[in-house]
Amino acid sequence: MAKKKATRKKAAKKTKKAARKKTAKTAEMLLVGSKVKAALRAYNVNVASDAPEALNNVVHWYIEQAVKRAQANGRKTVRPHDFLV
Repeated sequence: MAKKKATRKKAAKKTKKAARKKTAKTAEMLLVGSKVKAALRAYNVNVASDAPEALNNVVHWYIEQAVKRAQANGRKTVRPHDFLV
């Protein structure tokens, strides 16, 4: 019986971890982190490790806005001017 309880606890921990991963909003990385850091360092500033991820979230937001604007104009094609906010 002791083994069954231990197995159940392990299974419960695994499902909790999986649930946390699903609830966390993770967007696919569209940017090259080293390039982002190099571009920022060119301005002689320090770069936090999570800065590229934050910029990636901004890029995803811009994409969403461009898609919404194209759809609002009855188009399926996203054009360069759709990115202007």
